[in-house]
Amino acid sequence: MTRFALVLRRRLPPLPHVRAARLAGRWLASLALPLLASCAIIHHDSPPAAMIAPQQIRLADDIHLANEGWPSARWWEQYHDPQLDTLVELALAHAPTLAIAREHVSQAHAQVELIRAGSGLQMSALAAADRERVSSHGFLSAYASHDPAIGAFGPWYWTGLVGVDAHYDIDIWGKQRDLVRAAIGEQNARRAEAAQAELELSAGVAQLYYSIQITYASLDLLRQLREVRAFELDTRSARHERGLEALTQTAGARAQLLAIDQQIASTQEQVVHAREALRALAGVGPDALPAIAPVPLPAPSVSLPSALSYELLARRPDLQAMRWLVQASFDRIDAAKAAFYPSFDITAFFGFNALRMRDLFMHSSQQINLIPGLTLPIFDGGRLNANLHGARTASNTLIEQYDQAVLDAVRDVAQSGSEIDDLDHRVHLQRDRIDALRFASDSAEAGYQTGLSDRLTAMQAKAPVIEGRLELVQLAGDEIEAGIVLTKALGGGYRSDDLPADPAATKAH
Repeated sequence: MTRFALVLRRRLPPLPHVRAARLAGRWLASLALPLLASCAIIHHDSPPAAMIAPQQIRLADDIHLANEGWPSARWWEQYHDPQLDTLVELALAHAPTLAIAREHVSQAHAQVELIRAGSGLQMSALAAADRERVSSHGFLSAYASHDPAIGAFGPWYWTGLVGVDAHYDIDIWGKQRDLVRAAIGEQNARRAEAAQAELELSAGVAQLYYSIQITYASLDLLRQLREVRAFELDTRSARHERGLEALTQTAGARAQLLAIDQQIASTQEQVVHAREALRALAGVGPDALPAIAPVPLPAPSVSLPSALSYELLARRPDLQAMRWLVQASFDRIDAAKAAFYPSFDITAFFGFNALRMRDLFMHSSQQINLIPGLTLPIFDGGRLNANLHGARTASNTLIEQYDQAVLDAVRDVAQSGSEIDDLDHRVHLQRDRIDALRFASDSAEAGYQTGLSDRLTAMQAKAPVIEGRLELVQLAGDEIEAGIVLTKALGGGYRSDDLPADPAATKAH
């Protein structure tokens, strides 16, 4: 690295204006021209990785739902459940994950301000007092002795310096501007990540809440099934005591009842686990989480856009965050390229400098420094090229990660939409099956009422109906879960007005 500096001091002997300009110009030209010819050169800068093509951001033609459209901003309100609304609002207000995401945004903003401040004028006040002994063999050796005629009262002196120092970097090639833009891109990425954290939090709360509701519905049906199995055990036991049945049938009935009891105990434990997970997710204590009462499961109300295209990129906060990181990487590449060019700065000082403290604030002790500087990289051992290569590699890695994230996002939407369509079909089939089982149960109950069959037969006919309803509850729960996953895959109502640019624009980088 080479630096040229022009230092002007008040005590310099004056030169004629024209002669000074010519001498300065010849001096700078004679030094700068050979250095410019031998400055560091960019080697082996690879082109940017290709951004994903628009035709890849689409769903297959056979994936569709009955309803069309994107989720709303407060998408959880579509379930019309005040308990869920309260829990989501509680989590959004107290969850530690959101607090962490907001701190990341604040930290990124501080970094923007720090880099931006570095590109402006820097000024500072200086004041120093120094007790020193002048060397008899140094540059100021004349002042080591006591000679009042020349102002020497040595060898010990109190020297003083006071004034104002200023420095300004002239950002001709835009290096500092690119660094500021990169920092702003990082800040925008953190904001999108905060929106993603809100989406994941609200989706997590909804999933846990409905897992509890599904468990409540399953518990109710399991208790009904237990009544059937308990009646069967009582009847088998009574018949065995009368010698009408073998003990084997009684033992089988008892085993079925114990299996139901195990299911009930396991299901009750699931409620406790889900509630504790919900409390931890919301970031509140055990007393702050409101009681969750059983409510009927909502009817599915999910929708799927007829087309995705680039709008998916603006609807997904995680994709927006990655896109901002890619843009920031382009600015870092530009800054790395600008480092190959000469940099210019100006340093100035105005103040007082004296060898003796009593002379510090005299008019003759004034000092003015004006130092225009030129720094030009010549031989750097490959540091600048390595820095550019690292910036390019990091950018290409981000682009590849972004492309994969877009493909994964399309996959998530497609899989969730297909799963909902399949679950909806299975729910209809299960309802038809339950209707058939209920017909058989009603026939057995009618036979019991007319005396054509016993009560045990009528009660046993109820068990398949209850078991079918248990399967239906699980299917309904799976459908609600898939709907929440689809809402999350579609961005949950988030929308950035900053739509993605044409991928071809990245070729300039």
